[in-house]
Amino acid sequence: MASTSLTGADTIIIDGRVLHDLADGDCVALTFPNDIMKVKASKNGNTLYALDETGRLVECSIRVLIGSDDDKFLSSRVAEMRADPANFILLTGSFTKRAGDGQGGVASTVYQCSGGVFKKQLDAKSNADGEVDQSVAVYTVTFGNGDRSIQ
Repeated sequence: MASTSLTGADTIIIDGRVLHDLADGDCVALTFPNDIMKVKASKNGNTLYALDETGRLVECSIRVLIGSDDDKFLSSRVAEMRADPANFILLTGSFTKRAGDGQGGVASTVYQCSGGVFKKQLDAKSNADGEVDQSVAVYTVTFGNGDRSIQ
């Protein structure tokens, strides 16, 4: 029997604030850029295995509408980090992806992230050809830890 996955009504929370002013396309994207295990073949068919702690790092891209309340909130957090990095309270994030089975059952995949900092300044553009991306602020965050669970 075939399986079905219906997705929608996802939630993103940064520092306890539910973000609503999300843009088009991939409005939120989480990636894990590093391996969690390293494996190396060695002499006589021996194999070495080692946990790579950098596999915990999470790269997060958040696309919000420029000038929105969420943009103002995130921008204020960037300003706090830049003004006094040593005193900055690290970001936390919760990302919930909901998937239905087509029979009324719903499972939520939850990513709990902690130890976040803003990785880059925000780009900007002015475009006379009607490009809609000029209305989007893209925040890039790196979290030190990200755990995934299915509920």
